[in-house]
Amino acid sequence: MSVPGPAPRGRLPLGLRRDPVAWERQKPTWRQAKPSTIEAALKRALTRPSGNWFVVAASRDITADRPLGRTVSGTELVLWRTADGRIVAGPGACPHLGAPLKDSPVRCGTLICHWHGLALDGGAHAGWEPVPVHDDGVLVWVRLDTVGGEESLDAPVVPTRPDPAAALDAVYTGFGTCEPQDVIANRLDPWHGAWFHPYSFVDLTVNRAPEEDEEDEEGFVVDVSFKLAGRVVVPVRAVFTAPEPRTVAMHITEGEGEGSVVETHATPVGLDPRGRPRTAVVEAVVCASERPGFAAARAAAPLMRPLVRAAAGRLWRDDLAYAERRWALRASGRFPG
Repeated sequence: MSVPGPAPRGRLPLGLRRDPVAWERQKPTWRQAKPSTIEAALKRALTRPSGNWFVVAASRDITADRPLGRTVSGTELVLWRTADGRIVAGPGACPHLGAPLKDSPVRCGTLICHWHGLALDGGAHAGWEPVPVHDDGVLVWVRLDTVGGEESLDAPVVPTRPDPAAALDAVYTGFGTCEPQDVIANRLDPWHGAWFHPYSFVDLTVNRAPEEDEEDEEGFVVDVSFKLAGRVVVPVRAVFTAPEPRTVAMHITEGEGEGSVVETHATPVGLDPRGRPRTAVVEAVVCASERPGFAAARAAAPLMRPLVRAAAGRLWRDDLAYAERRWALRASGRFPG
C-alpha cells in the first residue's frame, strides 16, 4: 500500500491512494488501543483544573433579539446580549414565579419576563443574580462554582487557536445519554477513526501515545487522511490533547490546514426522566490555511458553516453511540470506570 504523507507547503494538499486497502483488510488497531492507555489519558484529563467553566453555546447563537436557554448539570440558565452586545447569563427561572425566561422577549438589550413583565438588564435585580460568562469569540462559557466544586479561575482554559481574523469557524452541538467522561474517552481513542468512520478517515496511524505513567501528557500524535472522493484524500498530522477535564483539542500540525483546531467540549446537562445522565457535545472547528483560495472560503462562511456542521454531525451520530454504549457498560458494571 502506498500511503501519502502530509503535503509539502506550496503544493496541492491532495493525495491519491494508489493501492487502497479494503476496510476489512486494514491493519487491526485493537492491540495498540489499550484500555489502560485510554483510561490513563482520561484520568489525567479529569484531574486538570477547569476553574468551574462550562461551554454552553456558540457565540453567534446568542443574538440581540432573543434569549437562549441551556441547562448545565441540572442548573437552568438563560443567556442574551445587552444593548452594547455583551453576553449575560443567569438563572433560567424568573425569581418572581418561576417563568421560563428563555421564552421571554429581549427589548433593547433588556430581557422582559412574559408572565408579569419583570425587566432584567443583566445586573442583579429582584432576586435574579447573573453568573460569570466568557465569550471567547467562538464559544460561550459560564462559570458555575456550586456545580464545578473546584477553585474558580478568572477565565476558562481555551485551547490555542488560529488568528480569528484569518480563520473560519463552525460549531456543532449534539446530545447523548452518557457522562462527559464518556465523550472525552471517545476522543482520547484515536485508533477507532478509520474503523468506525471509514467514510471520513483512512490510513490512520498513531505515531505516539502517552505513556500510562506520564505526568505531563504531550498528546496522541496521529497521521491520518481525510477522505474526499474515491481515492482522493487530504493527509495530515494531528495532535490530540486534553487541556481541561471536559475538552479535547485536535490540532493539525502538518499538512493542509496547519494550525487548525477541532475542539470537542463535553458539558453535563442533567438527568433525563429515566434518571440517566445527559451530556451536550459542543464541537468547534476553527480552520486556517495559507492558500489564497481560503480567503474565498472565509467570505462564503455562511454557506460553509452548515457543511462543516453536517460533517461533524455525521461523525457524532456514530461517536455519541460509542459514548452512550460506554456509559451503559459502566453503569451495568460490565466495564470499569
